[in-house]
Amino acid sequence: MTRSSFSSGYTAQDVARLLELTVAQIRGFVRAGFLDPRRGARGEYRFTFQDLVLLRTAKGLSARIPARKLKRALRRLRAQLPNGRPLTGVHISAEGHEVLVRDGASAWQAESGQGVFEFEVSTLAAKVAPLARRAARDALRAQSHLDADDWFELACDLEAAAPDQARDAYRRALELDPHHAGARVNLGRLLHESGHPEAAETHYRLALEAEPDDAVAAFNLGVALEDTGRAADAIRAYERALAADPAFADAHYNVARLYEREGKTTAALRHLKEYRTLTRQR
Repeated sequence: MTRSSFSSGYTAQDVARLLELTVAQIRGFVRAGFLDPRRGARGEYRFTFQDLVLLRTAKGLSARIPARKLKRALRRLRAQLPNGRPLTGVHISAEGHEVLVRDGASAWQAESGQGVFEFEVSTLAAKVAPLARRAARDALRAQSHLDADDWFELACDLEAAAPDQARDAYRRALELDPHHAGARVNLGRLLHESGHPEAAETHYRLALEAEPDDAVAAFNLGVALEDTGRAADAIRAYERALAADPAFADAHYNVARLYEREGKTTAALRHLKEYRTLTRQR
């Protein structure tokens, strides 16, 4: 099969225009190890939406803190970004080299003081939207040359700015590879967010058939089961997520809440203690 020149992700030139940076500054952030973008068909940098979030943060902090501390702050931010949830609800602020992330469900506190840098990720997503839609059109023109991973990577880039096109791209990935666990998980989440938890459950279970130790698939299955009123099944799903990833803080929190509701105080306190320990480490 002849490969297309199509590559998902945003070019350095795209990112420079979006973030009001120079291409040289962007390449400098990459060389400094602040992020590790993938490469396109011609060896050029291709940035994901998460890369854009990190670069936007780097831009806001670079004039205020030394490079060594900035690298540590961005590494911490990458770890803090929501696991298994979209970025559009995230708010990022910073005091010095302390980074605060809020995603509506959880928050990691800076030490003190008024934030000197902050932005809503949804604002960045709105700026990215035209580029995301252009990428979707380019992919459709090149579709005969794209494989499941191409569609999956494109869908990941589309999620924040063009969720409808992202769902279509995940479906195309699954047409080519029905066992693509990542596409199953992400399509399930988008369906769940649009009010279809039963359809989401089907995709999460199929993802777990393909990848039995996928902690995010098990966690998201737990959320879907909660939303359809099956607390006992949700507990089993959260425990499965924790068996795969004992450091999955949100799974500890959710299962603690359900155990408390069932009157299982000892189990609830054990998971809540783990949750607090893990979130203090972020």
